[in-house]
Amino acid sequence: MSRGSRALSARGKHRTELLRQMVRIRRFEERCVELYSAAEIRGFMHLYIGEEAVAAGLMQALSADDAVVSTYREHGHALARGVPMASVMAEMFGRSTGCSRGRGGSMHLFDVVRRFYGGNAIVGGGLPIAVGLALADVMRGRPQVTACLFGDGAVAEGEFHECLNLAALWALPVLFCCENNLYAMGTALAREHAATDLALRASSYGMTSWAVDGMDVEAVAAAGNRAVETMRASPGPCFLELRTYRFRAHSMYDAERYRGKAEVEQWKQHDPIDQLTTRMRDDGELTDKSLTTLEAEVDSELDEAVAEAKAGPLEPVEDLMRFVYTEQS
Repeated sequence: MSRGSRALSARGKHRTELLRQMVRIRRFEERCVELYSAAEIRGFMHLYIGEEAVAAGLMQALSADDAVVSTYREHGHALARGVPMASVMAEMFGRSTGCSRGRGGSMHLFDVVRRFYGGNAIVGGGLPIAVGLALADVMRGRPQVTACLFGDGAVAEGEFHECLNLAALWALPVLFCCENNLYAMGTALAREHAATDLALRASSYGMTSWAVDGMDVEAVAAAGNRAVETMRASPGPCFLELRTYRFRAHSMYDAERYRGKAEVEQWKQHDPIDQLTTRMRDDGELTDKSLTTLEAEVDSELDEAVAEAKAGPLEPVEDLMRFVYTEQS
């Protein structure tokens, strides 16, 4: 095998894994819509459809020892991080077999083994946690990176400025990842911020920052790798503005009156899954058969996850106060 063939093979495998992760996230979210509509999943739920490239691209840049702090739109982050699909789905159903024992639901996924620290329902709430985790790693002499994902709505919060300032001041290895989907909860970016170049704003704190096409999974992966390599070589934070778009409303309760259907359809022309699929087909790395096989494997994994979640037990009533109060000695 020639050097060129080996390179193509490695690239094809990498692209296939990125595609698999995006398809897993998309299918998981679509199934959640079905289950929510059937009232089998309750509570608040924020879907990630359209933003899959961010989760799939970023998570591959991190090691198992790195930490991840997420938002309430975190299903895709958790799946790409390696939290088992059955564990995430069980949490959707509120089962004790869920990754948060069924106590957190959609917005509070947590997996300490994989250093996945939320799922945080408060806008910008994960930023101080990320800074604290990175500070702990530095104080203990551990060379880990903490990736903190948040939306453009968090940029308007005081925590954003406080945390970027502290991370830069103390040279903490925090990778700030802003998923800029242009609307926060329902307000257009330009109506909320006088300066809409969020990467430029982050650079004012003295950290390396740049904007990335968040609809291109390979661009996200390259940016994630570059940022992590930079941080491992020279301690200090980096900031990525991942310009993306959610195809669904803010939440299942959102009437979505702040944007037009034509705009959504226009953004769907940049679907990250379709873009990568087309690229792989053009380069001879994907066939109809291989795509069908991949999708069938994901569907099978999803069916098993739903069946396992539904079969999982609810937490016993007598355990409801467990972990709420600390027992006094």
